[in-house]
Amino acid sequence: MQLLFLHGPPAAGKYSIARRVADATGLPLFHNHLVEDAVHAIFPFGSPSFVRLREAFWLESFTAAAAEGRSLIFTFQPEASVSPGFPQAAADIFTRAGGRCRFVALQLGLADQLARVANEDRARFGKLRDPDLLARLHAEFAVAEAAMPASELTIDTGTTSIADAATRIIALLGR
Repeated sequence: MQLLFLHGPPAAGKYSIARRVADATGLPLFHNHLVEDAVHAIFPFGSPSFVRLREAFWLESFTAAAAEGRSLIFTFQPEASVSPGFPQAAADIFTRAGGRCRFVALQLGLADQLARVANEDRARFGKLRDPDLLARLHAEFAVAEAAMPASELTIDTGTTSIADAATRIIALLGR
């Protein structure tokens, strides 16, 4: 049982790569915007209730999956409204259940992020699409990313195709 914890900055290709890995392995994809969008339908992003419910939903979902021995893929963008201990708490749930958490970092330079962030395909999940906002938040995102647990694999998605990134991740998972 494994939790593939795929993380990186906005527009780094987390969903696209995770979808490719899910399709190739049959692992379910628990994309972070599934929960963010549900909670955001009721509470403003970053509000105390939004932050509390989003994290509780993520962790409860991991707990249920680990209890049933289910592996899954989770995509995540580190940012200031998430508790600093959240990634390790997620990993600990799988470790305590006899499984493993595989942290994989995606990297993408700011210039490439700015070029990709306005892409229309990002709209369907309510993702960040404003280049000016991304530029203002870039330093905050970089600090949050630096606080992540060590990754077993780091992929620069500015120089690696979605297919090649997915192949590398699938090999890491032993599939």
